[in-house]
Amino acid sequence: MNFIKQVMLFIVLLLISGCKKTYPEQKHLFPEIVLSDNDRILILAPHPDDEVLGCGGIIQKALEEKLPMSIVFFTYGDNNQWSFMVYRKRPVVLPKAVQKMGLIRHDEAIAATKVLGVNSNQLIFLGYPDFRTLNIWYSHWGDSPPARSMLTRVNKVPYSNALRPGAMYKGEEILKDLETIILKFKPTKIFVSHPVDHNPDHRALYLFTRVALWDLKEKITAELYPYIIHFPKWPRPRRFVKNRQIVPPNALKDKIKWQENLLDSTEVKVKYEAIKKHKSQFEVASKLLLSFIASNELFGDFPVVILDQKIDLPYSLNKSEMDSTNIPEELTEEETNLFVGIENRYVSLEGENLVLSIETSRSLTETVSLSIYMFGYRDDRSFGKMPKIHINFSTEGYKVFDKGKLLTKHGLKIVQSRREKKILVPLELLGYPQIVLTSARTYTVKIPLDWVSWRIIELPK
Repeated sequence: MNFIKQVMLFIVLLLISGCKKTYPEQKHLFPEIVLSDNDRILILAPHPDDEVLGCGGIIQKALEEKLPMSIVFFTYGDNNQWSFMVYRKRPVVLPKAVQKMGLIRHDEAIAATKVLGVNSNQLIFLGYPDFRTLNIWYSHWGDSPPARSMLTRVNKVPYSNALRPGAMYKGEEILKDLETIILKFKPTKIFVSHPVDHNPDHRALYLFTRVALWDLKEKITAELYPYIIHFPKWPRPRRFVKNRQIVPPNALKDKIKWQENLLDSTEVKVKYEAIKKHKSQFEVASKLLLSFIASNELFGDFPVVILDQKIDLPYSLNKSEMDSTNIPEELTEEETNLFVGIENRYVSLEGENLVLSIETSRSLTETVSLSIYMFGYRDDRSFGKMPKIHINFSTEGYKVFDKGKLLTKHGLKIVQSRREKKILVPLELLGYPQIVLTSARTYTVKIPLDWVSWRIIELPK
């Protein structure tokens, strides 16, 4: 009898192993993301199509394992004028016409996720302004007026099929929506856009998500898996390549603990079919979109920088984090000659001051400015009421702003040379934060030249 049981057990094990998916032409380049039976998967997409590009394989796996899953779209993608013109075969400039394109992208998202196996009741559309959400992050808080969309010309969610039609384009409203969704859905794994992504909406969604999770840390514990879509000269080649495995950008390869999700041939095919449903984008950017139809998906985040007050040493946030040789193609020859990149930034504590040092490749010019951002967070105070400091350097000196308002009294101490700015920022000015979020950029007029990713600094309690 025991022998018969052993034979039956052996047959069952063979059947189970035969059902398990294999990846014959692939090998793991990085640790694998494993979805467990208790997982609840939340996908956060800045625009319709990012859900497929960044997480098409994860979505399929979650559905196959019958895990609770929801997909949230931050914007309707209603600011992509070039793709709209190609799609419509004529310029699309009137606000109502642009909103119609937003509704088209909404419907494309439903069609694309249906190919992946998602029901429309698993989708949530927020409707915040495409290409303006980072602007909201910078300065539209508290008593500041709401942001205004560039093309739709509205300052609140105009779509009746959004989660909250009429929500004002302000930071508190975005946090309210994200925290409501997270608290209700209770995700264990959140897949979101990356802070190093070159699209501002992608960076903004990451930042708002981080703050929402800090606000909810006593109620929700979720792992964060950021994915990159927009980065210079990546991925290469810009086309579909059979059996291709994507590797991280060279500048970030060793700075982030990467993880990956492998896709089998069926999952790759489904992801390919899904991205084609985003017709308005596929017609104009098929090569870029198809470069993400690969046999793996990458996820990873920068480590939090932890400062110990007893150690007064600089912590480098970004040695070659961004490649300052990637001069924007849209610059004129004259502007290219004035290009100023960011080489390094360091952070340390000196007494009651947070010290940030920025080194640029060249000194600033009459047309090139440097902006440094430092936002404080405390768990016992509304983030909307916390200081959001912006320091703007030019050849004429510097100005300090909080949520876009000029400060005449700030207590900053500046030590600067031709290429380096050392800023001593009183912790009081930052609201005596537990956490600081910081970034920097150079720009000419309104054209960005170089920038470094937002990074998170944890201060001593």
